[in-house]
Amino acid sequence: MRTIAVKTASAAYPVFVGSGLLKTVPDKIRRQFGKGRRRVFVLTSPEIWALWGETLAAGFDEAPSVLFLPPGETYKRMAQIERLATEMADAGGDRASLLIAFGGGIIGDMGGFLAAIYMRGIPYIQIPTTLLAQVDSSVGGKTGANLATGKNLIGSFHHPQAVFADVSTLKTLPARELRAGLFESVKAGIIRDASLFRFLEKQSDLVLSGDEAALQKVIAASVAMKAEVVGIDERENGLRMILNFGHTVGHAIEAATGYKKLLHGEAVGWGMLAALELSRRRGVISEKEAARIETVIRAYGPLPAFRAKTSALLDAAGRDKKNKAGVRRFILTEGVGKSIVVEDVTDVELESIIDWTLAEAAR
Repeated sequence: MRTIAVKTASAAYPVFVGSGLLKTVPDKIRRQFGKGRRRVFVLTSPEIWALWGETLAAGFDEAPSVLFLPPGETYKRMAQIERLATEMADAGGDRASLLIAFGGGIIGDMGGFLAAIYMRGIPYIQIPTTLLAQVDSSVGGKTGANLATGKNLIGSFHHPQAVFADVSTLKTLPARELRAGLFESVKAGIIRDASLFRFLEKQSDLVLSGDEAALQKVIAASVAMKAEVVGIDERENGLRMILNFGHTVGHAIEAATGYKKLLHGEAVGWGMLAALELSRRRGVISEKEAARIETVIRAYGPLPAFRAKTSALLDAAGRDKKNKAGVRRFILTEGVGKSIVVEDVTDVELESIIDWTLAEAAR
């Protein structure tokens, strides 16, 4: 087991990465919060609870109250937050309650947001069960829900008390979900961790086969990179923006396709190719480095084809959360382990890159 410490200006907590961690959660909760009577809620999906709920619940002295959220972006909405909060209140949830977000990225985001606003804030723990959530969304304190006009446009910073990334839970993950999660680790290598990128480059067959030791290495390295960035810039005022490499166009693709065609990691994969192409056109990266990065991105595919209108992608990109006071922020790469934030991407450039991406996706 690896333990990575996350330390920011407002919070400090451990991220545990290993195999067979679910059965250790109840004991760690008792050690951290004491043995006093505390109502524990678990937010999860019916599918995850059916697979792993018995393992998690076995160690609790009193069975936790289980809250269910169906899978899919269509359920990542405020109506569900109100429903879940009402269920907690009806079950006797108070300010001493503890919420466990047990599932993928949507469960983690919604669980964190629910914990942030219920009784004006209660503690919560993340137990991510998808690779995407383990390497990225469970760490850093971002929580939120979607609006009809865009993704994660409502939310809060609310850090978990601990994160348990149990590699064992990935055994039941479909191959497509595994690949989608790995795009976030590829991103981590591109923007800041050259050694992680080299491992993903040289050991792609081992990683894609689901080898536990290889995945544990990838998860730990991805978390360590994000922990370092978040520790420097907790609220995304500067450096943390590099974590959005590939997300400007990626989020626009998700919105334009109704969140139904691509998994989040796949949309980010396309977004990274778009950002790489813009980096090429601007001459901030050598062709040799660009070709190397593109090869690795595509190695973790295949990226699904999709169709969308340029105007829809442009409109969605215009609502990107990184944009402030009319300034469009875009993350580019100068090479493996090097990224920059630019603020002068023109409408013409963005439209051209979107057209290029759509042409690639239609091939």
